[in-house]
Amino acid sequence: MAVRSDRSVDHAKSIDRGIDLRSPEDGNTVECNHEPMLLVLCVDLDDDLGRKTGFSTPVIGREPVEEAAVALATADPEDSDVNVIFQGLHVYDDLSARDESVEVAVVTGNEEDDVSANREVGDEVDTVLASLSTSEDVTALVITDGAQDESVIPIIRSRVPIDGVRRVVVRQAQNLESMYYTIKQVLDDPETRGTVLIPLGILLLIYPLALIGSALEMPGFVLGTTSALLGLYLISRGLGLGNRLDTAVERGRRLLYAGRTTLLAYVVAAALVVLGGVHGLNELEAVRETTTADVGALAVAAAIVYGSVQWVAAAGVTTSLGQITDEYIADTLEWRYLNAPFYVLSMAIVLHAVSAFFLDRVDVTYLATALTAGTLLGIVSTLTFAVVESRFSEPENREARPSESA
Repeated sequence: MAVRSDRSVDHAKSIDRGIDLRSPEDGNTVECNHEPMLLVLCVDLDDDLGRKTGFSTPVIGREPVEEAAVALATADPEDSDVNVIFQGLHVYDDLSARDESVEVAVVTGNEEDDVSANREVGDEVDTVLASLSTSEDVTALVITDGAQDESVIPIIRSRVPIDGVRRVVVRQAQNLESMYYTIKQVLDDPETRGTVLIPLGILLLIYPLALIGSALEMPGFVLGTTSALLGLYLISRGLGLGNRLDTAVERGRRLLYAGRTTLLAYVVAAALVVLGGVHGLNELEAVRETTTADVGALAVAAAIVYGSVQWVAAAGVTTSLGQITDEYIADTLEWRYLNAPFYVLSMAIVLHAVSAFFLDRVDVTYLATALTAGTLLGIVSTLTFAVVESRFSEPENREARPSESA
């Protein structure tokens, strides 16, 4: 139901508007030279006023519109439509003070799609125009709070001429406020906080660390360490190593509490690999001491492999046995899993023979024998466990078939 305030236009106001009302006794006809009425139309496309306050729309007249504005401001002080309605009242008061013919009204749409909301606004504009008790022409000043509400302007223009459109924007320090909320959002978001603040903090530490390095007479070491930390961080972020590391830590924690032997096997294997690397470097130093000429890249690689292959092979056998144990405990062991230790030993035999051959530690006969032995070990292992798996799986399949048929 439309709400409208009573208003009257007295004779003095008519004179001020240029309306010439002369007495009929003078024998002259009544001539009126008046300006059209201005309708200040406040648009609330999504019907915040009706949904939040219960006001029926359209709202017409100074006092009802003010009551609606106060009610909406009380219900939701942050709603931008509050400013639209108060701006409409401000324009109405300003024009009324200049004795112009003016009326103010609030029209709303609905919270459905734009087409339905625009039609609702059009119907309410028709209601407002029909309620105006005036013989004057009517033009409209549309007040909105943004581009979305302004989409209804063609609907309004099809019903009443539009003198202007005013968008209400609250005055504020926009750049400062935007920067404040951006920084606040960065600090609240863990992902963004880690991405932005960590490298920034490392950069800010360069100067104080440089001062400490100068005092300790190690400026190059401090700057190098700082740049290395920054570089490692950026590389890890670029490759996504942080997520992988978090996944690995979580997996290790679950393995530890689940009593899995794989975790222990991995720790032992890591120690064996480190020992293998050290032993390989020692072997390389021994080769350099016994060789007068420069050691080539092939000899360097052969020396490292020759010195570390047995340790690395032991690490591989350890991890494979740990995995096999866990699979057996979980009752998910398959016979082909037992090939892993034998494959590791086969590769270790081959690499040991090849590296020893390049270091002139063995002859061609030993190399051929080792290559043949490594290959046969892998083949025999594969065939053996394949046959065993097929033999043991057949009775299980035979037992499963009658149960399925039953």
